[in-house]
Amino acid sequence: MDQLRRTFDIVAALVGLVVFFPVLVLIALWIRLDSPGRILFRQPRVGKNGREFAIYKFRSMYDQRYSSPPTVPPPRTSEEAKFRKDFCCETCARPVEECGCVTRAGRLLRKTGLDELPQLLNVIRGDMTFVGPRPTLRYQVEQYSQRERRRLQVKPGITGLAQVSGRNEITWEKKIELDLWYVENRGLWLDCKIVLWTLLQGSRWRSEHL
Repeated sequence: MDQLRRTFDIVAALVGLVVFFPVLVLIALWIRLDSPGRILFRQPRVGKNGREFAIYKFRSMYDQRYSSPPTVPPPRTSEEAKFRKDFCCETCARPVEECGCVTRAGRLLRKTGLDELPQLLNVIRGDMTFVGPRPTLRYQVEQYSQRERRRLQVKPGITGLAQVSGRNEITWEKKIELDLWYVENRGLWLDCKIVLWTLLQGSRWRSEHL
């Protein structure tokens, strides 16, 4: 099963790069014209069995080499800290939809999920697969309980059950529970349904905003 999944990943990612190549070029030009800085965002993330790798995304925030992030005081209460963890940008501590760190291009890229397209390279490299728990940061993994570490038993994905179940509208704890359920019940049929749900969500957004 793993070999079949890996073969599918490579073929589908290569096809995706060819099909979306014009879109990738247009997005790269848009990012370049919208704000100064790198086109691609590269960041260490934790993958299967705790192995660290570099994830690729289209840059959706202002490059700190050209703009200074706001100074944010520490949270005053545990409720505020939890709200920031679940629903805020950690740089400016504002709700995601009001984040001042995201560029104009970045807002659309994030809403449509197009900022994730460069992760097709991660799939080809073998760091990621198409469907799985989203890769997290090292400091987040260090806070996992023994049970939560089971989400590292599979490769992280470009999309996943948590993403089609609410993405930024659900709490961190809910995302973890959905990821653990996926790990325990994963299969090709479930993966196909999650990919279909992801595409339908993108189609629904385009029909509502274009």
